[in-house]
Amino acid sequence: MDSLKIGNLEIPVPIVQGGMGVGISLSGLAGAVANEGALGVISTAGVGYMEPDFSTNFESATKRALEAQIRKARKETNGILGVNIMVALTNFDDLVKISIDEKIDIIFAGAGLPLNLPKFLTKDSQTKLVPIVSSARAAEIICHHWKKHFDYLPDAIVIEGPKAGGHLGFKQKQIDDPDYSLEKLLFEIKAIVIKYEEKYNAIIPIIVAGGIYTGEDMYKFLNLGASGVQLGTIFVTTHECDASDEFKNMYINAIEKDIRIINSPVGLPGRAVWNDFLQKVKNGEKHPINCHFHCLKTCDYKISPYCILSALLNAAKGNMKNGFAFSGANAYRATKIISVKETIQTLIDEFVTFKNQMLLASVA
Repeated sequence: MDSLKIGNLEIPVPIVQGGMGVGISLSGLAGAVANEGALGVISTAGVGYMEPDFSTNFESATKRALEAQIRKARKETNGILGVNIMVALTNFDDLVKISIDEKIDIIFAGAGLPLNLPKFLTKDSQTKLVPIVSSARAAEIICHHWKKHFDYLPDAIVIEGPKAGGHLGFKQKQIDDPDYSLEKLLFEIKAIVIKYEEKYNAIIPIIVAGGIYTGEDMYKFLNLGASGVQLGTIFVTTHECDASDEFKNMYINAIEKDIRIINSPVGLPGRAVWNDFLQKVKNGEKHPINCHFHCLKTCDYKISPYCILSALLNAAKGNMKNGFAFSGANAYRATKIISVKETIQTLIDEFVTFKNQMLLASVA
């Protein structure tokens, strides 16, 4: 398979490990993925949860933790590293500045339109900027706005489809609608990207995400015109994943009907592994008393059924009675915990096998 090129960066294996919060993809997972020639990503959502003053000094604790996680990952690998920063985070600007100061290779920004992201770059910045979108309209808006106001185009674009894990950029009725499938989104957004590439003599690789779980899936989307694929769910059940074993076992013990769409307190649908906590929420048994974090712009804790950051923090630590696991549509397919090395090698082997099958079929 061809490598993934993003500006002057070359990722030998065109796999991006999705940024998963809270506490699921930190330096441990990101470094291990980068060591295998793919692109490792640290999630900044709740990144400071292990800091002793996280609940009393949220912003400062988060800054210290992100700086430490990037530096720790750098010590573990010479590979390509990125960070995932949600636009909806109240401290989005600070996290972007720290990431650029720490010379992270790539910033992935989603959960909102990162319209002003290029303004944080300096003349000496080497960090690449990659927005995450779920529609052609979002891709068009970002490309137009960045070029007009900053004379800058995305270094790549991630398309996140409706089979992704966590919060989804779709309305409930769109999730199972074929008109919003990842294949259709790729076709529509690629047309937008080509327009800007031709007009400004640029190269904007497209990375697809959401429901990709096998080497055959990779082949399919790379053959459709994507330059890379992003996978998150498959990396949760690895030894190097930063989540608790209890979190990982939620995937391993799940069956297909356990993977459900939930209504998140932040006003978006999300995909998660159903458990007793979510059932209690559905029954109206959960409600936060106060909020220590004020982490999301779109969350009003006074009317929220529960604090999503607290729930995800509990899950990351293994307290599933008071938390839950976000997941992609294929989480139930996990059967055991293996290494990142074995996971990536399996994907490569599956890709090559399927590619050879296609070649043989074409000449038969």
